[in-house]
Amino acid sequence: MSIELNNESGVGVDEESLAALAAHVLSEMDINPLAELSIVMVDEDAMTQLHEKWMGEPGPTDVLAFPMDELRPGGARGESDGAADPALLGDVVLCPHVAARQAAEAGHGAADELELLCTHGILHLLGYDHAEPEEHKEMFGLQARLLESWQEVRNSR
Repeated sequence: MSIELNNESGVGVDEESLAALAAHVLSEMDINPLAELSIVMVDEDAMTQLHEKWMGEPGPTDVLAFPMDELRPGGARGESDGAADPALLGDVVLCPHVAARQAAEAGHGAADELELLCTHGILHLLGYDHAEPEEHKEMFGLQARLLESWQEVRNSR
């Protein structure tokens, strides 16, 4: 797995842990180990610009996902007969400032919120969405399972 992290947010983030989480999610989703992923952390101004330009919505958001290639993941969502072909998956853009506010409102740490958002963004890159009730149930259920398995891995270290 090639995971590139770029922190342009001005906020200290445990990049090693975030990269390990991303590798875990991709591995659990049976993504080819040659796949490439970019995770970028930006400040609120940059996120506002991206959110307005690409989503047509005002203000900053917590996470955006920009897929690069059509990906055929293995398992239930894919058409392939095994692991996905190697691919440039795309970019997950996180805003630690927004994540910190959301974490405070939810009563957990900012690092946990960034892990949730990163997982969410990766699932979007893999073709998952939550616009319809069934999609929402599937995506958020999968997200919860991935984060739970990540906690088990992290706690066993």
